[in-house]
Amino acid sequence: MKYRIVSDSSSNVFHIEDIDYRTVPLKVIMNEGEFFDDERTNVERFLSVLKHTKGKTSTSCPNAYEWASSFDGADTIFAVTVTGGLSGCYSAAMQGRALFLEEHPEANIYVIDSLSVGPEILLIIEKLKELIAQGLSFSEICAAINEYKKHTHLLFNIANLDNLARNGRVSPAIAKLSGLLGIRCVGKASDQGTLEILHKCRGEKKATSKIVEEMIAHRYNGKTVHIAHCNNESMANDIKNLILHSYPEAQIHIIPCTIVCAYYVSDQGLIVGFEDSNC
Repeated sequence: MKYRIVSDSSSNVFHIEDIDYRTVPLKVIMNEGEFFDDERTNVERFLSVLKHTKGKTSTSCPNAYEWASSFDGADTIFAVTVTGGLSGCYSAAMQGRALFLEEHPEANIYVIDSLSVGPEILLIIEKLKELIAQGLSFSEICAAINEYKKHTHLLFNIANLDNLARNGRVSPAIAKLSGLLGIRCVGKASDQGTLEILHKCRGEKKATSKIVEEMIAHRYNGKTVHIAHCNNESMANDIKNLILHSYPEAQIHIIPCTIVCAYYVSDQGLIVGFEDSNC
């Protein structure tokens, strides 16, 4: 069997060692043009255009043919998508699966709606890699990953509400006032795959402590943590240090956001993925 893991680009990673791993890019659409979430797109330039754009903005998922193309050359495939609560990626990937199976009926393809984004997707990808290395069957891996993702979690910090205001999700007045007061929104990916605001914090220090408090409330297991930041490595390191103070054996990995996650959390925002004690 030739295994492959495929995800959309909201994973924030384009290469994973020791596994055949591919990404299919989402894109962000603005009046100024389309920005593909791939290795060639400059995140700083994207953020500058996003900051100054006047019209509405949106994301667009890869189509079914792009997903089907990403499966070509493998026969046992696990595809992980950004939450269906934010994107049509899961539906498109399922359509891509059907297209691929028409030409390759012997293939095994399992499409996973992460119900999340970014670092939590990366946890699922890494678990799939581990399960494949164990030599489990396709059906065993499917069952194991379904159980595993019940016990992964995602928290986020949004530093700027301008993009949400631009798309009608909050009022421009609230966005402006939040910016003036230094309000940081701390939230989580809900069980339904939506982004749910939990706290509105005055300043970065308060938001940092709230994120770690929420990790503990969600029974963080003291092991792997992935943090993806948008121009805010200092806050990522502050969270890392707070975690290590209580969990000195924790394995904490910090990476920059690519453009879709940067679009969701805005400049200076970040996202944290972790496992709970049932893992």
